[in-house]
Amino acid sequence: MRSVLFFDDIPVGYRSHVGSYELTREEVIEVARRWDPQPFHIDEEAARDSVFGGLVASSLHLFAICTRLFFDHADTIQVMAMLSKDSVVLPNPARPGDTLSYDTECVERRESKSRSDRGVIVLSDLLANQNGEPVLTQQVTLMVARRLND
Repeated sequence: MRSVLFFDDIPVGYRSHVGSYELTREEVIEVARRWDPQPFHIDEEAARDSVFGGLVASSLHLFAICTRLFFDHADTIQVMAMLSKDSVVLPNPARPGDTLSYDTECVERRESKSRSDRGVIVLSDLLANQNGEPVLTQQVTLMVARRLND
């Protein structure tokens, strides 16, 4: 069951498991061929000889996975706009066969000084593989609608 969350519903400390996603070899190659055709994303032999020692997903692919999972999240946050994506870190590669798990926490919030119909939240995101190893961390600043009183 989906729940609709407005700025007023999201305190600092709000935490949620956004979702999980399994990376496939075919998708890693397909996305990279179109958007980031580095050899370690599209060619298994070249990837084996790379610093990664095998195929790895493109960072663009990981961003897309986060975006899709966030959209499908049971907590439908009333996002008006993404304002920034900061402190992006890719500490470990994501590989075909990995099951990625996306969790988020609200680490900051502030009401808009100029517009009473919105506020700003900062989410600290973690995308980790099935072993709990982070493959992406980031802070995302979102403009979120406030609940309007009738």
